[in-house]
Amino acid sequence: MGLVDSVIGFVVSLLVGGFGIYVGARFVVDEADYGHAVVTALIGAVVWAVVGLFLGWIPLLGVVFTLVAYVAVVNWRYPGGWVEAAGIALVAWAASLVTLAVLSFLGVGSLSAFGIPGV
Repeated sequence: MGLVDSVIGFVVSLLVGGFGIYVGARFVVDEADYGHAVVTALIGAVVWAVVGLFLGWIPLLGVVFTLVAYVAVVNWRYPGGWVEAAGIALVAWAASLVTLAVLSFLGVGSLSAFGIPGV
């Protein structure tokens, strides 16, 4: 049963991360494609993990490199420039925190927002 629980947790966490990016993209660049946001969350999480693996050990700069890599993915996937991508990432982070707080209040705890750094 542990594998099923893990898969369900991953999928729900990915959907929460995708929702955060969807809200950020909708708010910042008026893009409204939830599927695109979920794929962006998945790609962003993979890039974050790979860059973190190779560069995350560098004090202070490792975190900066991984964050810049994540914002680069958002920049690549959505129109606009780096400022808009950073705005999408910031709104996605906030929206994911609110979503997880609401889910926790409803009794659905111990989730994360896969694809959103720091959540």
